[in-house]
Amino acid sequence: MASDTDTASPEPARRRWRGPPASRLGRLILALNLLGLAVLIVGSLVLNELRRGLVEARIDSLTTQGELIATLIDQAATVGEPVPALDPSRASEILRLLANPGVQRARLFDAQGQLVADSDWIADRVEQKPLPPARPRGSPAAPEEAARPRPSPGGEALEAEVRQALEGQRVSGVRRADPGGRVVSVSFPIRHVQAVLGVLTVEAGDVDSIIARQRAALAPFILLSIGVTLLSSALLTTLVALPVRRLARAADRVRLSRVRSISLPDLSRRRDELGDLTRALEAMTDAQSERMGAIERFAADVAHEIRNPLTSLRSAVETLDLVSEPEAKARLNRVIRQDIQRMDRLVTDISNASRLDAELSREAPRPFDLGRLLEEIVQAYAAARREGEPEVTLAGTQGETPVLGREGPAGQVFRNLVDNARSFSQPGGTVRLSLAREGGRAVVFVDDDGPGIPPENLETVFERFYTSRPKGTAFGGNSGLGLSIARQIVEAQGGTLQAENRTDSAGERIGARFVVRLPLRPGA
Repeated sequence: MASDTDTASPEPARRRWRGPPASRLGRLILALNLLGLAVLIVGSLVLNELRRGLVEARIDSLTTQGELIATLIDQAATVGEPVPALDPSRASEILRLLANPGVQRARLFDAQGQLVADSDWIADRVEQKPLPPARPRGSPAAPEEAARPRPSPGGEALEAEVRQALEGQRVSGVRRADPGGRVVSVSFPIRHVQAVLGVLTVEAGDVDSIIARQRAALAPFILLSIGVTLLSSALLTTLVALPVRRLARAADRVRLSRVRSISLPDLSRRRDELGDLTRALEAMTDAQSERMGAIERFAADVAHEIRNPLTSLRSAVETLDLVSEPEAKARLNRVIRQDIQRMDRLVTDISNASRLDAELSREAPRPFDLGRLLEEIVQAYAAARREGEPEVTLAGTQGETPVLGREGPAGQVFRNLVDNARSFSQPGGTVRLSLAREGGRAVVFVDDDGPGIPPENLETVFERFYTSRPKGTAFGGNSGLGLSIARQIVEAQGGTLQAENRTDSAGERIGARFVVRLPLRPGA
């Protein structure tokens, strides 16, 4: 059955990425890390919108006021026909009447870009600038100072804005003022018919205060983001780091103190990966404790079983030198040979039992045809059968019966059961194997025509070193480990092994039956 038993290719198969695994701790970590970032992003977006709205509202306000002032200057402060020009005195009077020096600043430039009126002049506001260090009297000016150009009123940004407005375009936006800081500015060309007579610039210098208020408004979001980050860090430390440290310390206690169990009830109740890890550690140490106990019991049973033939052997050897009769010496020699045979059988079966766990863990479960395996076992017994020995038959193997397990150990199970049944059968008797399906399991019956099993011993027969042989059986031919090994193999493959009696219509025992149930291959 190569299709069922061939090993997989050693080259790893390519896997498609199906996204991150569903993890409660993973979702918690992701949510906590994103929460602080989301708070900061939302706050920034909200305040950016607020800032943009405030600046646009200020531009609209300055535009409305500037259009009114520009219209009045055009109507009342232009002179000259047919070539119009601005009247600086009338324009200054209009600025004095309409400008609001406490909140904003209005400046008027002529067609050549020269400043002719300023609301700060009207309000007698003095522009303050830091002066350079004083020079000693009589000392010449520094070359770089003498060559430095004198700044124009309002700086280069305002000059560029005025030049653009003199071309007939209205200019608005945020620019940096000459003394420092930022202002919201709107520049209007003053038109008289098609001629541009000058430029009116209206600006508000409270942009920095608006930005400062926005930054102050952003502070709660920043503090909240920091708080969320600190809280998420504390939660992750409490929910992940500290429990993992406690698990590591508990594992160290198991290693250093050589205790057999670990107990973390406060974590085992959690319904996340750490709870799964805690329960897995507890189950692992419980299994380890049970295994260590089983090894200790096995060692004690082995010592007890080996002590009996050793005691008999020592007694026979000590007595052999004292006996002179040939018949007695021959009887003692038979006892010695039987004890040696018994010890050899015990050592062989004990060695097989001790290697069983390693063999079961080394071979991975694979699907195999149980019917084919039983047919091969029956054919092997038929080929080696001698005259007078019980016959082994098989029924119910029509069609494939794929089970999931380990074929080699499974064959050992059925050979042990058949050997046990043959040892209790009468010469010329029959050991019958039959295969059937029961739900999702394959069921194998091993029947014999022997005396059966006392009801109180239906479970005892699976204990190690338990033997109850019929009369005439060779002494030392059985160690009492066959059925124990068979049950251990079956349970390791997810199945069950039970013993029961066959009875006739009158309820009398007519033989024993061993029932093996193994899981079928999924989808079979």
